[in-house]
Amino acid sequence: MEMRTKQVAPPTLTPDTGMQPTAAELAEWRAHHAQLTACLAGPGWISEGSAQDRGPGAGGPCYQWTRKVRGKTVSVALSREQYASLAAAITNWRTVQATLKAMQRLSRTVLFTTVPGAPRRKRLGKRVLGLV
Repeated sequence: MEMRTKQVAPPTLTPDTGMQPTAAELAEWRAHHAQLTACLAGPGWISEGSAQDRGPGAGGPCYQWTRKVRGKTVSVALSREQYASLAAAITNWRTVQATLKAMQRLSRTVLFTTVPGAPRRKRLGKRVLGLV
């Protein structure tokens, strides 16, 4: 049930250098984007929040799922089976979030590198583009 993804090294990100990227760089970016897209194809069940195994003698339920709802923490007692399934779903959700973040960075790199932009007095930095 748990999704394992192979970590792929991202291509070099060099936006707004004033030069068009080479064909090899574009091909590398497209290949990396395809790998990230494939990672999103099969995560299985997903859930936000956190699942805890509090152990016996904790003064409450042994297994617990917590999440934020409108700024308030909501807790739900779980069975052992629910805990195992929910823990895997939370791991899958975090993997999906990390993959989407990598896709956003790659997309911004490609868009700011390949699409003509507004004239600027100085280059856009990686921090401004959210690449750091």
